[in-house]
Amino acid sequence: MADSGLSRRLAPLLLALAVLLAPARCNSADVAATAGGRGTTRRTCAYTVKVKTSCGAASPRRTTDAVSLAFGDAYRNEAHAPRLPNGGGALDRCATDTFRVTGPCGYGVCYLYLRRSGRDGWAPDWVQVVQPGAAGPITATFYFGDPLLDGVWYGHDRCPKASAAAGSSATTKPSAAAVADARPANKSSASPRG
Repeated sequence: MADSGLSRRLAPLLLALAVLLAPARCNSADVAATAGGRGTTRRTCAYTVKVKTSCGAASPRRTTDAVSLAFGDAYRNEAHAPRLPNGGGALDRCATDTFRVTGPCGYGVCYLYLRRSGRDGWAPDWVQVVQPGAAGPITATFYFGDPLLDGVWYGHDRCPKASAAAGSSATTKPSAAAVADARPANKSSASPRG
């Protein structure tokens, strides 16, 4: 009989655990993300990330390339997905895929970088990040169009630069956590990260 009392006490806990671990009811894949590695507690937001793969001949029909993603705001509140899921047709030529990436809540996404690792030569057309906001969602779209070089962080930084008069440094270095899996890469005419 002691087991039935324990079962009754654990039932609400198990139910709560099942609800927390249940997948989202949307057609997006959940992607584990790291939150910038600053060691501080921050409010976490769930971002919707839409990735449109190029329809061009340079884009492979299917890909097994590992694609990483990092984005954030001018204050370096950064979300990082170490690998977007690419099975079941995701990231195939002409596909538009939706992912959910969690990270610290920010103040408008102004930079986004992608990294591809593999032999296929995956080519993104655009990436759109939808950030939840009190006045409604905030959307930022970043355009690519060409295949990404292997092992190179490539992307766009549209964040405002700090002025020298304000006493701030104008450098925009990415967080160490987001580039921890990046290997040294050749510089190109693209916008490599780092």
